[in-house]
Amino acid sequence: MSISMYQAFIPPAQRALRNLSAILDKIAAHAEARKIDPAVFLSARLFPDMLPLTRQIQIASDTVKGGAARLAGQEPPKWEDTETTFAELQQRVGKTLDYLASFTPEQIDGSEDRDITLQMRSGDLHFKGQGYLLGFVMPNLYFHITTAYAIARSNGVELGKKDFLGRE
Repeated sequence: MSISMYQAFIPPAQRALRNLSAILDKIAAHAEARKIDPAVFLSARLFPDMLPLTRQIQIASDTVKGGAARLAGQEPPKWEDTETTFAELQQRVGKTLDYLASFTPEQIDGSEDRDITLQMRSGDLHFKGQGYLLGFVMPNLYFHITTAYAIARSNGVELGKKDFLGRE
């Protein structure tokens, strides 16, 4: 039995973003309970040369909205990266979930062999749809969500594996 590109992408990405939203709630609650300025968490990094929590969320969002658009043969929407609060990051995640929900299986299925080119600072990356989804989009989504999780844990937020995986 084969799995469709839509099923391999949209439901897992939605679940990952819902889990990320719950993690953001826990970080905000932790900051409030301990009277820690939320900016401490929002600007936290795992290492000085890594991006802060805020950028991890924005990139996770950009990765899946770009992935959905490109697999559907559309131009990805451009969103400004101006979020500076937990509420704004939650809005970003919600907006991304709404965007993903706007796609139908018919728009994504059959994109396995679609030519996709990403323009990067280091040069263009060329993919076929399936390789793009499985070798670029999903690993990048999980990398940035894992990094957000790790930033939270390294700053004392009580999270466990179930927070990352979700309970669905």
